[in-house]
Amino acid sequence: MIIRWTHAFIDRPAATLAEARAFWTAVTGTRVSEPRGDAGEFVTLLPDATGGADACVKLQGVAEGEGGAHVDLCAEDVRGLVQGARELGADLVTDHGDWAVLRSPAGELFCAVPWQGERGRPPVVAGSRLDQVCLDIPPSRYDAETAFWARLTGWERLVGSRPEFTVLKPPAGLPVRLLLQRLDEERPARAHLDLACADIPAVRRAHERLGAVAVGGGPHWTVLRDPAGGTYCLTGRDPETGVLRDGDQGDTDASAH
Repeated sequence: MIIRWTHAFIDRPAATLAEARAFWTAVTGTRVSEPRGDAGEFVTLLPDATGGADACVKLQGVAEGEGGAHVDLCAEDVRGLVQGARELGADLVTDHGDWAVLRSPAGELFCAVPWQGERGRPPVVAGSRLDQVCLDIPPSRYDAETAFWARLTGWERLVGSRPEFTVLKPPAGLPVRLLLQRLDEERPARAHLDLACADIPAVRRAHERLGAVAVGGGPHWTVLRDPAGGTYCLTGRDPETGVLRDGDQGDTDASAH
């Protein structure tokens, strides 16, 4: 099944949707679409149309839980994508006819949606690009989950910057890739967003001025909490290529996570 486009979905509690919209449009240089959904819970973050860029980030207000992130996989044959995912072990959560919500074998939600002809990857904004959905997987499910996503997408599988990471790199032009992270402990699978940053400290300061708070980090990344309460990471990767900039990684297309 050919994936023609990808969307990173920011999931935040419905009560914090206004804060999430203000923050994420500012850091991605976008504007919000008209709301969609029965409760106006969905918006698309629209890049500057004059540059020929297509949207690849969306925002959802969730009624329950603290939210997180998920990926939408866009295909011309949505029914074929759904069938293929189920044959690989995914569960169908909700069938909306022309699109569907599924759950991966480890419990990650994702959507199969129709491709709308998107082709133009949005530009780097203020030294960063939201380009990665990181799937946080418990150790007992990691190998099987990595195999599931690799087979479903058909994307190139790369070794990450650390043993606990696997990168699934899509074909050139697709805006959002996947990183699978093996957790240190058994807990439910979740997902968060990563931004590739030319200068992490500078991007961090800009995000903090908009209300984000730093809550942790590692050798090549900083973890922040946005004003809506969701966590995400700034990673030390080239925003144009997604490649880790640290010289000790050589030419490996490794995640900075």
